[in-house]
Amino acid sequence: MEVSGLPVELWQLILSYLRLPDLGRCSLVCKAWYELVLSLDKTRWRQLCLGCLEHRHPNWPNQPSVEPRSWREAFKQHYLASKTWTKNTQDLESSNCLSLFRRRKGRRQLCVGAAGEFSSLRAALAAASPYDCLVLLPGVHEEQGEVLLKVPVEVVGQGNLGDVALLASIDQHCPTARLCNMVFMPARFTSVLYKTTSGYVQFDNCNFESGQLQIHAPGTCQVKFCTFSQSSIHLRSMALCVLENCEFTGSENASVTVEGCPSSDRNWACKHLAVLAKSCTPSMREPDPAGCPTAKQDGWGESLLGPVRTCEIVVGEERSSFLSAVGAQALLGSAQEDTEFRENLQAAKEEECPALNSNSSDSDLHSDDEEDAQAVYKLPYQAHSLSHTLADVTHSRLQSNRLHALQRDLKLKSLQQELQQDKEAQSLANSLQGCIIRQCLFRDGKGGIFIYAQGQAKLEGSIFRDLTYAVRCIQNSKVIMLRNDIHHCKASGIFLRLSAGGLIADNNIHSNCEAGVDIRKGANPLVLCNKIHSGLRSGIVVVGNGKGIIRSNQIYGNKEAGIYILYNGNPAVSGNHIFQGLAAGIAVNENGRGQITGNIICENQWGGVDIRHGGDPVLRNNLISCGYSDGMVVGEHGKGLIEGNVIYGNKGCGVWMMSSSLPHLINNEISHNSIYGVAVFCRKDHAADYSHGQGRSESFQEEREGAGGENDSDSEEDYPAAQRPISVALVELNSINHNGAAGLHVKSSEALNIIANVIHANCDDGVAVLQSSQLTCIANNSISCNSREGVLVEAECQVELRGNGIYENSSHGIVSKGEGVIAENDIIGNHRCGLQLLQAADMKVTKNRIQSFRDYGIALFDEAKGLVQENLIFQGTSKKSILRPMSNAEDCIIQNNVLLTFKKRFDMECMLINPPARPHIEGGAPESCTAADGQRVSSITTRVDGGCHNHGSIFCTIL
Repeated sequence: MEVSGLPVELWQLILSYLRLPDLGRCSLVCKAWYELVLSLDKTRWRQLCLGCLEHRHPNWPNQPSVEPRSWREAFKQHYLASKTWTKNTQDLESSNCLSLFRRRKGRRQLCVGAAGEFSSLRAALAAASPYDCLVLLPGVHEEQGEVLLKVPVEVVGQGNLGDVALLASIDQHCPTARLCNMVFMPARFTSVLYKTTSGYVQFDNCNFESGQLQIHAPGTCQVKFCTFSQSSIHLRSMALCVLENCEFTGSENASVTVEGCPSSDRNWACKHLAVLAKSCTPSMREPDPAGCPTAKQDGWGESLLGPVRTCEIVVGEERSSFLSAVGAQALLGSAQEDTEFRENLQAAKEEECPALNSNSSDSDLHSDDEEDAQAVYKLPYQAHSLSHTLADVTHSRLQSNRLHALQRDLKLKSLQQELQQDKEAQSLANSLQGCIIRQCLFRDGKGGIFIYAQGQAKLEGSIFRDLTYAVRCIQNSKVIMLRNDIHHCKASGIFLRLSAGGLIADNNIHSNCEAGVDIRKGANPLVLCNKIHSGLRSGIVVVGNGKGIIRSNQIYGNKEAGIYILYNGNPAVSGNHIFQGLAAGIAVNENGRGQITGNIICENQWGGVDIRHGGDPVLRNNLISCGYSDGMVVGEHGKGLIEGNVIYGNKGCGVWMMSSSLPHLINNEISHNSIYGVAVFCRKDHAADYSHGQGRSESFQEEREGAGGENDSDSEEDYPAAQRPISVALVELNSINHNGAAGLHVKSSEALNIIANVIHANCDDGVAVLQSSQLTCIANNSISCNSREGVLVEAECQVELRGNGIYENSSHGIVSKGEGVIAENDIIGNHRCGLQLLQAADMKVTKNRIQSFRDYGIALFDEAKGLVQENLIFQGTSKKSILRPMSNAEDCIIQNNVLLTFKKRFDMECMLINPPARPHIEGGAPESCTAADGQRVSSITTRVDGGCHNHGSIFCTIL
């Protein structure tokens, strides 16, 4: 009959009465009938799927209210899976041709129960032939001794689930079996419900209560649509087994235990399980690009955060909103990259940090006549060695090449992108070995999954909630976790130790009482593209020689550090977005290490990065911005190589350092922070109890004891910072600009080297040395356009200023009340005195070039003394040169200074040519500074590319 003869709706009504075999036959009639049968997906196919006693809802137990994409496809998968146990007969045929003549075996149905043929399961099994079906009638069936299963049979409970209860312990000795639609309860003499050591067993739609399943290789199993109440499965040396759509509740230990390396002796069913696992593999879900952490999403639990906070950033003439809910994706991501954060990040919040105009000059303060007079006497100094960096700052760019690299490299990658680029991760994600656990629910018990002794498990799309722990993987075992939800665990969500490894990817890990992921004792997993948030402690902890690759994760809203590294933990942390934490973004403590590169760390309540107590990481090319405290904290005895980072718009300091620390701060962009750009303090580190706060309820005693005694053989190979130690804290080749207070604030009791930095347009002094009991060396820096003095040195401070260019600061060029050396600097165009010595200053001032527009080149007041010799002083508008005190002439030697006057513009342009304007870095090492004990320190030359004039090499002195 033609389909067009009746309305489609009527055809659908007629076909909805057909049974499954008839629907199959109808679909073979023609294409039109096939499409009609397919159109019954939400009616007849749904009815068939839900009406089968062997199956449950395709999305049970996690999302039973969510319909599958196709009811027909779900029913097909269930049907094929239920027939796996019969497929061993195909393997027994010696030839495909013989199977054509094989006589079909008739399957008998044997009823067991009061009204059946057999009174007990044992009696029915004794009479059963291979592949018979044993039907247990409703009621309670109890076996007094262990039941041996010697022939392959199917045991099915009649009626609804719960009508048939079986109290027995079954030991399988046959190659295959299937049990369906029953409640298993332990016999009085043992807690083992079922065990097999060689065959394949399949459980469909069963309940297990207060007992245990034991499956040992080469035996294997498939468990589907089953409930485990205070029950567990122990799997030993599994080559491959599958647990799907199961619910585990109330476990007293681990719900699933996986022990031993996957066996090479593979059961006949393994190849069929592999095909089934591949056909059922869900597609990779893409992370939500706008994943707002403040809302309840996809049943992932409610965040502890409040409304998303924003940070206003001035970009040229425009404003853009910095939404750190996606870790600065609004800043660096998607279609607005080129306009929101394209070639400059001009100023911090205008109301908090009114940045000085980078081209600030007398035009802001004086009349047009004074401007003209100043222009006559202005010396050209722009061609010094750091002018390339200064030009970027002056034009409100954060070195466009670095910014474009940030835009390209720091954008959060999806799991698909990661797997395409990382073949090891791709191989792990596609592996089918060990125990496959898919779409299961683990809740309200002690443990989820325990993997040990080289065991291997793969977990997909499961939920772990309200457990003591979700997954524990130890002793060289491997776990692969994809798209799971892990939340409200009483301890850590995922725990790896003792050289465990694997892949943890695209999971949602939140609201756990301890760390979301805990890595220790040589564990080395891949942690990719997860959301780790709202934890009551840290997001990820790497402890006691733990390693791991932590990449492309969103880590936010945790009460302690987003990532916490201590006791020789040494992970590679890259490409993560770490934001809105209630403590530090990343904390490195107690000799922790790590390679921390290319992360976006923003809007954290404490320092974006916090390094203390021997922490010695490498931090490169991170964006640390909009924090509610300091951008980076290097606390007591902190170390580390801090290179190439952008530290921007934090409400505290850009970098806060303890004088007892030994960091190497090189080639960073530190700008638009509300207080100091870089601050060095010698006071007691009151925040040093941070490490104890981090671990107050979590025991790190084993790691503390083992950290000093273990010999980490790869420390030199894997850790470049160990190859270039420094003995004095070094601030080198940084751009420190537009900060809300001094660019560099020093209150130190230790030596400090400040070398070849651009310190520009800060809202207070360029460099303020308020306390320096040991030598602070300030060499080869460009210090310009700051709102107050270029350099301020307070009383009793020891400093050496050598080879600096100090230009156009709004007050004096240098003010010193301390002692030391001021040699070979260019102090030009500052709005007041070029150099002012006050109180009991005792300075050796030699071979400087000094000019002030309207005040003295050098002014000595009070009891200032020292040697002022061989300086070149250019005449300004005031015609003033040197002001000296008369009261202490015998202690203040002023000799052989040269005063230059010029009347032509040509004369003026030739003044800073031989030598050219300072600082001088290109082509050689700067002159070494004098150490605190008066000895000269030999220079160590280090080549640094990309930061010098005309792209030449830079040679800097490291003391």
